[in-house]
Amino acid sequence: MYSLSLRKITGALILLGLSIQLRGQDKYTGNNYRQFAGKNYYFGLSLSFNQSTYKLYRSNYFLNQDSLLVTESLKNPGFSVGIISNVKFGNHFDFRFIPTFSFANRNIRYSDGVAEIDRRIESTFLELPLHVRFTSLPYKDMRVFVVGGIKYAYDISNKSRTKKFASLIKLAPNDFTAEIGAGMQFYFPYFIFSPEIKFSQGIGNILIYNGNNSESSVLEKILSRALTISFNFEG
Repeated sequence: MYSLSLRKITGALILLGLSIQLRGQDKYTGNNYRQFAGKNYYFGLSLSFNQSTYKLYRSNYFLNQDSLLVTESLKNPGFSVGIISNVKFGNHFDFRFIPTFSFANRNIRYSDGVAEIDRRIESTFLELPLHVRFTSLPYKDMRVFVVGGIKYAYDISNKSRTKKFASLIKLAPNDFTAEIGAGMQFYFPYFIFSPEIKFSQGIGNILIYNGNNSESSVLEKILSRALTISFNFEG
């Protein structure tokens, strides 16, 4: 569902970008854009809302036991705040580094067919994403863009959570994800407003396997996933 929605949005923005490219002559360039065109770097603030979940891979043990019949991950909302550093390479490429504090809630639901148990996992992440952004030619004071890269995240609340719930499922504090997204830039006299949407997919298993814990042993691998809507203010 995440990837399907993102593909539709990204495709629409790419088509819009192509139309802007065809029309992006100097007479279509706005005055606010010209004020920022000569800046090789700038900084800003990113405010985001996210919906986080896990991709669960069941183990062989899950298939051969009958005490837990269902394991699933539930989506939950969160938010994040980041500081933007943007460096331009030519007229269309940007290198972006956005250190971020992100707060996420994710649930894993277990069921034996009669009762359900939800394991709520609250996380506070220090995130260090490295992105490359490609922007279209401007049309008046607007551009569209696609963005992608990798992100390292460290869950600074992991140790306290593991200590408090020592008998429950454990997750590694370190996570690496691949990210892809799209958005638009709107140039105002004193800042650039850039709403964007991104999809994140974990590329490393974060499950700390424990064969003595039934909640852990029914799983073979856990990958993180998130859909993020960001509102960036840069200048």
